[in-house]
Amino acid sequence: MLLLLALCLGLPLCAGSLEEAQSWGDTSEQVGLRVPRQLRLLQRLKTKPLMTEFSVKSTIISRYAFTAVSCRMLNRGSEDQEIEFLMQIPAAAFITNFTTLIGDKVYQGEITEKEKKNGDKVKEKRNKTTEDNGEKGTETFRASVLIPSKDKAAFFLSYEELLQRRLGKYEHVISVRPQQLVGRLTVEVNILESSGITLLEVLPLRNSRQKAGGRAEDDTGPPPSTVINQNETFAKVIFKPSVVQQARIAQNGILGDFIIRYDVNREQSIGDIQVLNGYFVHYFAPKDLPPLPKNVVFVLDSSASMVGTKLRQTKDALFTILHDLRPQDHFNIIGFSNRIKVWKDHLVSVTPNNIRDGKVYIHHMSPTGGTDINGALQRGIRLLNNYVAHNDIEDRSVSLIIFLTDGKPTVGETHTLKILNNTKEAARGQICIFTIGIGNDVDFKLLEKLSLENCGLTRRVHEEEDAGSQLIGFYDEIRTPLLSDIHIDYPPSLVEQATRTLFPNYFNGSEIIIAGKLVDKKMDRLHVEVTASNSKKFVILKTDVPLGPQKVGNDVTGSAKPKGDGEEDPNHLERLWSYLTVKELLNSWLQSDDEQEKEQLRQKAQTLAVSSRFLTPFTSMKLKESSLQMRKLEDSQGLSAATGPGTVMQSLQGSSAQPGSAVKKPYNPRIKVSKTSADGDPHFVVDFPLSKLTVCFNIDGQPGDILRLVSDHAGSGVTVNGALIGAPAPPNGHKKQRTYFRVITILVNKPERSYLEITPHRVILDGGDRLVLPCNQSMVVGSRGLEVSVSANANVTVTIQGTIAFVILIHLYKKPAPYQRDHLGFYISNSKGLSGNCHGLLGQFLNQDASLTEESARLSMNTTSPPSPKATERSQTVLQVKGHQVPVVWKQRKIYNGEEQIDCWFARNAAQLLDGEYKDYLAAHPFDSDTVFGE
Repeated sequence: MLLLLALCLGLPLCAGSLEEAQSWGDTSEQVGLRVPRQLRLLQRLKTKPLMTEFSVKSTIISRYAFTAVSCRMLNRGSEDQEIEFLMQIPAAAFITNFTTLIGDKVYQGEITEKEKKNGDKVKEKRNKTTEDNGEKGTETFRASVLIPSKDKAAFFLSYEELLQRRLGKYEHVISVRPQQLVGRLTVEVNILESSGITLLEVLPLRNSRQKAGGRAEDDTGPPPSTVINQNETFAKVIFKPSVVQQARIAQNGILGDFIIRYDVNREQSIGDIQVLNGYFVHYFAPKDLPPLPKNVVFVLDSSASMVGTKLRQTKDALFTILHDLRPQDHFNIIGFSNRIKVWKDHLVSVTPNNIRDGKVYIHHMSPTGGTDINGALQRGIRLLNNYVAHNDIEDRSVSLIIFLTDGKPTVGETHTLKILNNTKEAARGQICIFTIGIGNDVDFKLLEKLSLENCGLTRRVHEEEDAGSQLIGFYDEIRTPLLSDIHIDYPPSLVEQATRTLFPNYFNGSEIIIAGKLVDKKMDRLHVEVTASNSKKFVILKTDVPLGPQKVGNDVTGSAKPKGDGEEDPNHLERLWSYLTVKELLNSWLQSDDEQEKEQLRQKAQTLAVSSRFLTPFTSMKLKESSLQMRKLEDSQGLSAATGPGTVMQSLQGSSAQPGSAVKKPYNPRIKVSKTSADGDPHFVVDFPLSKLTVCFNIDGQPGDILRLVSDHAGSGVTVNGALIGAPAPPNGHKKQRTYFRVITILVNKPERSYLEITPHRVILDGGDRLVLPCNQSMVVGSRGLEVSVSANANVTVTIQGTIAFVILIHLYKKPAPYQRDHLGFYISNSKGLSGNCHGLLGQFLNQDASLTEESARLSMNTTSPPSPKATERSQTVLQVKGHQVPVVWKQRKIYNGEEQIDCWFARNAAQLLDGEYKDYLAAHPFDSDTVFGE
């Protein structure tokens, strides 16, 4: 369905929903890569807004999925532009919040009760999208904002859903359709199932149905770059394609659906009951039961609109389904247009002859006339009622109608409400109706309500999809009924506000889910009774289910809302209970014909949806400008949707949690540059934070020399070298020539080897896929623990494994003087990941401490202030570091593009400060990782 939300707020926003709002920095992008030339040309010519990041993080705990979407965009144009954020979400999901950042302003979504006159609130309109999600429907979330020229926007969307078990598997679908190539694209799914994961598979990307959709490279396994880590109860799946890999899948950035399927271990016949903080959930999915006989009538639309492919595919699917019927089943076939054509006047048994005759009847169906939906349903129900009445098998079989149409009622009874009432009255709750709508002209709301009111399910198939395979897949879900008339009871004195406990049928491969509240949080056993019918007898299961220790407290969170005063964070089972309860209230409201009852149901659903922050037909969303700064935004919503389950997972896993299993806070790309650097002629600066000392020195190298700046090949696997370029000295200067860094090269050897070459005009990243990034465009790329962020004509930030970060400043001159050259400055931003044996002109000082002394011990020195003139006349200041004693003087030096001035102790004789000699710091080639100093 199309979830189209329009905001009247000054922001032309159509949308509604949030997740975690992460702090964000200068990350933008556009890549020039060695892939098809037309792709590079296309990217140069386009001025549409640039998506710099698209990330999705899902955390699934006990089948309940919290999904957070983050998207960052940049307006590269010279004029203000409207930017639209699109995200397909499952139709069964509830949006829980939406936040957008425009420049430095934060707009947060707030779920409120929907009023008759919405004013500035979000208006919700649900229609099916033209791009369905295969078997399940999708809704498209749209948000559009006006972004000033050269400014940025970020969108944070979150939604929640309870995964349904179909054909023995849970399926989690994430839409990956950024509409363009993205420098940093990540999908991460964490699954925690305390009963144990028995099956896990990542499917190939399910491609977009649009014409522009591409095909994946490999359609037999997970998408390229997918990494899967799994133990008995936990699984982490990460999909992080590089720009080149994205382009190979689809050059327009429409990659498709990322799909994970899994199942869990089931040991007890009574099912799995989980308890947390006074809430429980009961998963009931029995197996190894004999199937119930089916009494099934296939009701097929043969009106004129079914002509061509639709009817042909439907016929082929019915041929397959007829062969799948069991010997104990009974069936019949109805074709309808403006006339109702019944194959037999009664249901027949499954025999080779009957199957053959049924196929012949279907084969001779021809499309003609209008669409009499009411007449066809009444005839099918009458056939089933007559068969059951005359054969006395009501308690030992399941009666089904599989109804397929592509249109609206045009013949006979055409009033929707009367069709619904007639069908409900005739079926009397004894016949389940499963409906399939084909194409865009079908009255899907009618089919949906027909199934909802008559214990069935509904599916929609679009024009361009294979109706036959969809029909077969739908039938497979209901082909094997195992139980009917299921009642699940709990002691009313111990359980309150339980969700639905009566179910007409249970089909093999599905699951029944009940959630509720426990009156006594400290109870250790729960009595459960299950009564049902199967093919042989009336089944009764009674047992006292032991309840594991309940976690009581507010350190377990799954809520998308911030805590109130004295309020505990809801847990994931409370979210699941709220989700199921709201869904059931909405269905009851839809089925009710009593206005007073409908109003009561509406109020209950609305109250619970607001408190749970669910966007529903009875709630709306409005965006408010928040006074929170971007850095504080994450703290205010920090334990919401995606990060909340991380806490849950840590709590549930306890001491047995595997390293890296918990959901981690994303790396913050906004980096504070330190003073430790090599810039300019080149001037070296070393910061000793423990001593509050800053030391500077110069290196007078020769053009063509390659200097070893950081050498930690044997430790962290990181090597940084800088190649010098020469220039004439300024007039009247004391130097004969100047030297600058023309190229900075970085070699990363762990976990896999990557080469990075940076010049003032381009960045070359070679680590399997070779990327060439222009420095005049902002972009972010990442691969195998190495992230490169280019801020146009300003700097390049290189982050390695999140623990090492270098910033390379770009110095450009529009009209350079003879002694000026475009060059680079090298700054160490984060050195935590470098080893204690790190060396190089800068690296040797990173894990050291320093102190100042005077030749005359009678005077004490203030290390953070310049000495008085009197003191410097009478004594000499000496720097002690690494066993070296070096005379130093107080000096001021400019760094960071000359925009900041620092005070430092200057060592006139750098040779006394450094280990070894100058030649020991000369590399043989740009990626030379050898060193004469022991590591």
